Amino acid sequence: MTPILRLSGIHKRFGGVTALAGVDLMVNPGEVLGLVGENGAGKSTLMRVIGGVHQPDAGVIELDGESHDRLTVPRSIAAGIAFVHQELSNFDNLTVAENIFLGRMPTFGGPLRLVDTRRMIADADALLARLGATFTGDTPLSRLSLAQMQLAEIARALSLNALLVIMDEPTSSLTATETDRLLTVIEALRADGVSIIFITHRLGEIERLADRVTVLRDGRHVADLDRADITAPHMIRHMIGRDLKSVYAPPATPSGLPILQVTGLKTPRYPDCTVDLTLHRGEILGLAGLIGAGRTELAETIFGLTPARAGQVSLDGQLLTIPTPRQAIAQGIFLVPEDRKQNGLILDFPITQNISLPGLRDLSRRGIVNRKAETLLAERQKKALDLRAANLSLPASALSGGNQQKVVLARWLALSPRVVLFDEPTRGVDVGAKAEIYRLMRALSDHGVGVLMISSDMEEVIGVADRVLVMHEGRIAGSLSRDQLCEHAILSLAVGQTHPEPTP
Repeated sequence: MTPILRLSGIHKRFGGVTALAGVDLMVNPGEVLGLVGENGAGKSTLMRVIGGVHQPDAGVIELDGESHDRLTVPRSIAAGIAFVHQELSNFDNLTVAENIFLGRMPTFGGPLRLVDTRRMIADADALLARLGATFTGDTPLSRLSLAQMQLAEIARALSLNALLVIMDEPTSSLTATETDRLLTVIEALRADGVSIIFITHRLGEIERLADRVTVLRDGRHVADLDRADITAPHMIRHMIGRDLKSVYAPPATPSGLPILQVTGLKTPRYPDCTVDLTLHRGEILGLAGLIGAGRTELAETIFGLTPARAGQVSLDGQLLTIPTPRQAIAQGIFLVPEDRKQNGLILDFPITQNISLPGLRDLSRRGIVNRKAETLLAERQKKALDLRAANLSLPASALSGGNQQKVVLARWLALSPRVVLFDEPTRGVDVGAKAEIYRLMRALSDHGVGVLMISSDMEEVIGVADRVLVMHEGRIAGSLSRDQLCEHAILSLAVGQTHPEPTP
């Protein structure tokens, strides 16, 4: 069998930094190849080489047995290589069909080249039917869920007659149910002879899907695993170069008094629903539910990003007024947002300034920042969080996803938090960085900080939380103690099924 793609000895340097050092990779027809590695291992650079975005400094690329020393973007597309990126590139103001065939819409011909809308929708419907989609080509994209948008993106890849589809973290923003549907679609594509390179930090998905796994570490190809050897411990060992006894920090049984109490809170999205919850000192409280259940809106309202319609927030028994994040920060309530690039960092700013930003008042005198103190703060936080950056003067955009998340954490940990709200804290983060973030969360709780963790990752919720609240359509549907935690119980509450009376 001739591989559809084979890479041999791929090298790539950016200035003095080696991104890829002699990487080999092979994909066979109708195969799902799992590609794993820590953030910064070289996965994205390698995919850009395959897509023709980056030109390798050395090495050979073979497509269907034909050798190339480099590819261009048009040549990659013509060879049947398509991408489904973690950050979707859809246009909400267009229909599904228009998104699928953007730039390639069928026309009637003639001088006016009018778009043949009927044919375009019919072609889109055929692709969507192949994926088992329940929506049609004439549906406005703005009406779709994130999981449905993923299907539209895959349909676009198939419309290019793709023989190889590269999927980069396609499930990072999906719920467990939506993820299962997408993985079923991928299995169907494999059965149809489509090859997949599947990149994810969720190793359980790799265990389910992959026929083989290629592992990268520090820009090098360190292992190939056959189907029988694809287990999370094997992958982790090769990814980080050692055994990881447990990703999760040991659970605790908090005995502290309530630190944060929310009573009758109404958010702008769900003005007819009230939320009551109690977070105890030293507790990691999980907040689970389907996407759109109102979890992020609740955290943003507590933090003062959006005004509450009604209700009260108390900290250590003291009633608070939090009209803006400034007041929340002054009280020691901090939010680690879901979208770190959009809402958590100033990507063009140096790492040092991203860390110091919320505490500039303490680092300034008469409006002038003490740069020496600012640098010392950043260096201290770098060491405490094992932040991997060659130079703290680099822009935050130069960091991997896991290290960007550490920068967001570093700025808040420097300010002595009392309550930290984590919204999807490990989205797009590798397993080693996940373990470090979980340990940081547990260290916070051990020091009496209240931790509220919003997560769509069922394994994460069960592995990390001391107690879990489940939201459904703007309300708390139920509360689960540590010994009650299981996927069935959480999903039942998330979809609105009955459960014993919830407790705040």
